[in-house]
Amino acid sequence: MHREEIRIHTEFIRLQDLLKFSGAVETGGDAKLIIQEGRVKVNGEACTMRGKKLRPGDEACIDGELELVVTA
Repeated sequence: MHREEIRIHTEFIRLQDLLKFSGAVETGGDAKLIIQEGRVKVNGEACTMRGKKLRPGDEACIDGELELVVTA
């Protein structure tokens, strides 16, 4: 599994924006699709809310292959 730390300078980042910002997906449409398909886990639980707010310390995992860790 590949792990990346994504630094944010705000209180939170929405899940779909995290996926785009990290380069995990090309477009918001791609993010919407993989989130709705249940391929993304947030803090170990499947998440289908693309507007889910992630704060420093939260983790998003895509297909068990890419782990994105939000840091401040």
